[in-house]
Parts: sequence; structure tokens; C-alpha cells
Amino acid sequence: MFIQTENTPNPAVLKFLPGRELVKSGVREFRDAGEAAASPLARALFDLDGVSRVFFGADFLTVTKTDEHDWSYMKAPILAAIMDHFTSDAPLLADAEEAEAEPVYEGETAQIVAEIKDLLDSRIRPAVAQDGGDILFSHFEADTGVVYLHMRGACSGCPSSSATLKAGVENMLRHYVPEVTRVEQTL
Repeated sequence: MFIQTENTPNPAVLKFLPGRELVKSGVREFRDAGEAAASPLARALFDLDGVSRVFFGADFLTVTKTDEHDWSYMKAPILAAIMDHFTSDAPLLADAEEAEAEPVYEGETAQIVAEIKDLLDSRIRPAVAQDGGDILFSHFEADTGVVYLHMRGACSGCPSSSATLKAGVENMLRHYVPEVTRVEQTL
């Protein structure tokens, strides 16, 4: 098994490409060791010194390190943990994930939200995935025109994430969906 690695715009995050599908639909993020209980691979990665966050995309995963640690010492143990996981044929996720309840929109607002989600899925998320991250729709305030998005993976905590959000995502959404006035990040 050959696992490729790629740098991301976030120097604290490294992208790993195991050459196989990880998550069939959606993504999965583990912000701490407690959340990692749902995944044998995430647990193994959090057992390594210096790992602070793990993110699974469709065909990649990213690992975020703490500031005190250096990639030159962390990369080999992470690669070993990933390889051990995939050669063991253990499942990526132990249990089915619960879906978060999303707000219900009606009428014109529902149409606006559908347009926002379509742009996110077709144009924005594929570009962000190239850098090892993901952007998810959180909610839309129809009275103010504010769209709230959740940045995950390499995008979470990235020094350039606010520029991506404002200059890229906000400009695109405002161009194609005139009801959008601004974009804000949720935690």
C-alpha cells in the first residue's frame, strides 16, 4: 500500500491520500480523542503524540498537529497507523453516524437555501477538498441575508481560511444568489 502526502495551506495540517475511498458520503471530523471513539483509525491517530484533530474526506484524511510538534517526527508514525488500519480491514467508523438536525426552510427561503447548497456542492466544496478541507452549510438568516458555514479539516484554523471565506466563497454566493449579503463562519 502506498500512501501519498500533500501539504495544505494550513501549516499545522497534512493531507494523506491512501488511494482508496474513505467515506462514501459526507465527511467526518474528530476534534479530540473523545470524539474519535467512533473510529478505530481516528483513535489510533489520537494515540500518537501531537495529534490534535483528524478529518476524513471522500478519498483523503487530514491530520492536524499541535504547535509544539514537528511534521518531520510525526509523519512516519501517522503513515504507519494509517497503513496498519487499512491492512487490518477494520471498519473506518464503528457505528453509523447520527445526522444532525438541519433547520427547515419554506417557500422562497427554501429555494434560496437550495441554491446556496447547490453552489457549495458543485463549485466550492470540490475546490476546498483539494486543500484537504471542507465547508458545510450551517444555516441562513433570510431577514439579514447572512449565510453561516462551518469550515472543517485543513480549513479549520487555517491562516488563509478567512480570506477564502470572504474573498472566495462570499463573493461567489453574493454573485449567484443576490439575497446573500455576507458569509460568516460557525464553530
